[in-house]
Amino acid sequence: MSRMLVTGAAGFLGSFLCDRLLKQGHEVIGMDNRVSGQSSNLDDAFAHEQFSFFEHDVTEFIHVSGELDAVLHLASLASPVFYRDYPIKTLKVGALGTHKTLGLAREKDATYLFTSTSEVYGDPEVNPQPESYRGNVDPYGPRSCYDESKRYGEALVRGYRDKHDLDVRVARIFNTYGPRMRLDDGRVIPNFMKQALTGENITVYGDGEQTRSFCYVSDMIDGLLALLRSDVDEPVNIGNPDERSILNLAEVIREVTDSESDVTYKERPPQDPEIRRPDISKARSELEWTPQVSLRDGLTQSMPYFESQLQL
Repeated sequence: MSRMLVTGAAGFLGSFLCDRLLKQGHEVIGMDNRVSGQSSNLDDAFAHEQFSFFEHDVTEFIHVSGELDAVLHLASLASPVFYRDYPIKTLKVGALGTHKTLGLAREKDATYLFTSTSEVYGDPEVNPQPESYRGNVDPYGPRSCYDESKRYGEALVRGYRDKHDLDVRVARIFNTYGPRMRLDDGRVIPNFMKQALTGENITVYGDGEQTRSFCYVSDMIDGLLALLRSDVDEPVNIGNPDERSILNLAEVIREVTDSESDVTYKERPPQDPEIRRPDISKARSELEWTPQVSLRDGLTQSMPYFESQLQL
């Protein structure tokens, strides 16, 4: 059994990671300031005797008594709605939060996992995006608070690896979806699900030909844990390379929900990436990981959760 700290524990990915670690027999300390996380996501974890929770902002000094085997830093304002409303908080959690959690990992001689993002590639000029691609990011653009917080975080992780010989992992996470996503977080799958289930028009920005690659949450957790178990201390893309246009996604969601919603078009946000598809060659070869859940199956598994949220 290992003892692990998970920041962002009440969030979408963080809560699933806590559940999986507990199921594997680990002791888990969850930490979240609940700016965007939801306590209900941790209902299963709270019922577990190996779980403890601290409401704490990771940008402040972190004290954890006893030993730690791993620090998993998932705290982040990852949705456009939240990082638009809280740009400074977003930057601070990527910079100060990463610094504080790295310091804790160094103090405890623990393995450190940093969850980065496909947004480090910006609006990419190559497709699919390999880890070697350096990106096309505007440091002063409308999305820069999130993009740059993660790019800086990666650089800080590299610094601790090189200067303090810290055992580090960096996951570049591509679009992920599933139960426990907030309906109001502004991401495309919750938006489309909500609109399709309520019979509203499905809002597509631009012509809908821009692409994304969607990974179901159970596959993502498998990938993060495969990375944690590995000895790979360079960034690794974790995502599903099944690239879909936004219009195709709308059509699949209409079919899954048996919805008669029409599609309406609105102006596309500035600097919205045109393409997004991970090259997962490295994850396949070095982690022996590949996603298993198809888009249609993942959406079908997610639908009961979204329906329950609409009834609250």
